[in-house]
Amino acid sequence: MDFSDITGDLKSRMPDLRGRLTPNAPLADITWFRVGGPAQVLFAPADEADLAYFLKNAGTDTPVFVVGLGSNLLVRDGGVPGVVIRLGRGFNEITTEGTRLTAGTAVPDVKVARAAAEAGIAGLSFYRGIPGSIGGALRMNAGAHGCETKDVLVNARAVDRAGTVHILSNADMKFTYRHCGIPEDWIFTAATFEGKPGDPDEIARQMDEVAEYREKNQPVRERTGGSTFKNPAGNSAWKLVDAAGCRGFRVGGAKVSEMHCNFLINDRQASGEDVETLGETVRARVKATSGITLEWEIIRLGEPSPGRPTGEALALQEQSP
Repeated sequence: MDFSDITGDLKSRMPDLRGRLTPNAPLADITWFRVGGPAQVLFAPADEADLAYFLKNAGTDTPVFVVGLGSNLLVRDGGVPGVVIRLGRGFNEITTEGTRLTAGTAVPDVKVARAAAEAGIAGLSFYRGIPGSIGGALRMNAGAHGCETKDVLVNARAVDRAGTVHILSNADMKFTYRHCGIPEDWIFTAATFEGKPGDPDEIARQMDEVAEYREKNQPVRERTGGSTFKNPAGNSAWKLVDAAGCRGFRVGGAKVSEMHCNFLINDRQASGEDVETLGETVRARVKATSGITLEWEIIRLGEPSPGRPTGEALALQEQSP
């Protein structure tokens, strides 16, 4: 579907805006699932000051969402009304000093791991196994191989909807499992991490082990969104999905990975509806077989196609006799 073009109104309110506003921008092109409708407006701010200027002048009546690399994101087929912000070139710097590393939130996690290795900073190699950007890592307390963002973060910078810049300590972030306590509409712009002295060759070896593990155990070469569901306390999401008989289960062009049951795959030109309905059907079957309700780890954004029900409603239809 096409949205009305509101870029003219935004530009009139923000004559000094330096970033790029694109109306009706396809989002499937920038998400790993390669599904979903357009953003009414896609905004690429020039830098933190430009982002703050935009947020200050956009008004709270304009819906605003932020996306990173699109790895942990499912965009619905009806698209996203309002403004989708994607941080890019002005948020991709990495600097190191001693055992500290500072990165913009557009930097891919894997680049942070590599930069830390080159600087002899140990403790950040787990980011080699996370397919996202630092902004997403902060928002979701991303982790892998027994380490989480909360274990290494010193502080983060964020801009609120009023355009005010905040510097947040680790404690301010209120980290819990795959979650932080910062308001959803604050946008992270940079983060500083603390590691410890290490041997670059040994760190590189650890990173190779992480990469080999992912290659062997996860469908990294497929169109997927990464881990779909959060692990319930004391259990593994993939084991529950497997026990519910969902390995290889399909809805339309989307299916549950046979390599790793906590990954959904777009392997036959799936729609966003296919992927979401598959996920909701899996949740319903796990609930029926185990009594456990799985929570989505993947962020779902936007609206269904006009006249279409939500993925949850379609999943209920799938379960009907």
